[in-house]
Amino acid sequence: MARSNRRSFLEQTTLSAAVAASTVASQSTQASERIRVGVMGGSGRAASLINTFAKDPGAEIVAIADIDPGRLGKGIESAEKIQGNRVRPEKDFRKIVDDSSIDAVVIGAPDHWHAIPTILACQAGKDVYVEKPDSHNIVEGQRMVAAMKKHKRVVQMGSQHRSTERLQSAMEFVSSGVLGKCLVAKAWESSRQGPIGKPADGSPPAGVDYDMWLGPAPKRPFNANRFHGRWRWFYDYGTGDLGNDGVHRLDMAVAVFNAACEAQGEQPFGMPSKIAASGGKWYFDDAQEFPDTMQVNYEFGSGLGTRLLTYEMRVWNPYSYLGHSEGSAVFGDQGYIVIGNTSWIAYGNRGKVLAKGEGGSHEGPHVRNFLECMRSRKKPYCDLETVGHPASVLCHAGNIAARVGRTLTFDAETESFVGDEEANALRGRPEYRKPWLLPEV
Repeated sequence: MARSNRRSFLEQTTLSAAVAASTVASQSTQASERIRVGVMGGSGRAASLINTFAKDPGAEIVAIADIDPGRLGKGIESAEKIQGNRVRPEKDFRKIVDDSSIDAVVIGAPDHWHAIPTILACQAGKDVYVEKPDSHNIVEGQRMVAAMKKHKRVVQMGSQHRSTERLQSAMEFVSSGVLGKCLVAKAWESSRQGPIGKPADGSPPAGVDYDMWLGPAPKRPFNANRFHGRWRWFYDYGTGDLGNDGVHRLDMAVAVFNAACEAQGEQPFGMPSKIAASGGKWYFDDAQEFPDTMQVNYEFGSGLGTRLLTYEMRVWNPYSYLGHSEGSAVFGDQGYIVIGNTSWIAYGNRGKVLAKGEGGSHEGPHVRNFLECMRSRKKPYCDLETVGHPASVLCHAGNIAARVGRTLTFDAETESFVGDEEANALRGRPEYRKPWLLPEV
């Protein structure tokens, strides 16, 4: 994001209430002017998004799709209670994509159900709000970007921190150059999570379309651990905690790191050149496939232009790190800044506090930014091509480096690993289960 845009952010958010006041009246009285929204998912992250979109005066949720009738009912009830009008229930998300009266598709489904609906929605001429990370794997994310560009759609990835006053004010502060030359950044997850056990296979809940829930993933017996909430810990469907929460922390670090580099007249550093990871299941004895302990080093550039971003995952300790259970930090030769979910603080020499900032992490401003960009056709704060997909690639590449256990050289043009067939085989899904093939663009 250009520095001038960051500088104007606080003024824009201060004026947002006044701007909204001048438009909300007409939007609230003329339903035809509202953006008509269809949502994929009725619970989890989708539940929060349903509430947020339903409360926005510039939008109207007209349909929600979910393969679980219980979750679908809760989502419908929530939207109807807020909006005061009927919302159409659907089991198949394609009914939403095919509805020509719907303007935007909101995807709050598991990671393995991000790419196909996004691509189909873009092809149908709809804009998309898709939860983080952008996809289940690198190849899917590339295809999503290609569809967005070809069909000239607005696609916002749900890394909502990008639109918060907290992160924007931190970026604004470091853009003054006060931290000096910044070489190192860090992102971390250190909040304790519990084990998920090793339950036996069983039967899906009554009424659930389990085959459709699996979608493009391999056919497997139903297991409670591989379903609602816990799917993210398995290679078939999720991206581990690196893709679940780490994508936020990495993107926060990149946003502030780039602002600090720009202050020194340096170019944003783009994709990493090398990725090295170490970690594994070293604490919890359960069915999870992704690490519970992990460190990933990302190198950007080369020579005197090299920058280092480190991600640390310790999802078994009950204490914070640098004052935050999960956060990001950027270190310069004149000072450093630590950014958490509700605040940030910058330090200078001898621990002198240089500045502080506060603010929440709710997706309200992010949803509003998406809706505004649908009208203006400008890039949203977490534009899929320039922000969302690159942040997701960091997660995918980190997971791949941990699985193969060696340093990988990354080709930013092709988003592939130089001379490493094993790592490149993990860039995508080996096979898509019919009929859920990845659409061609």
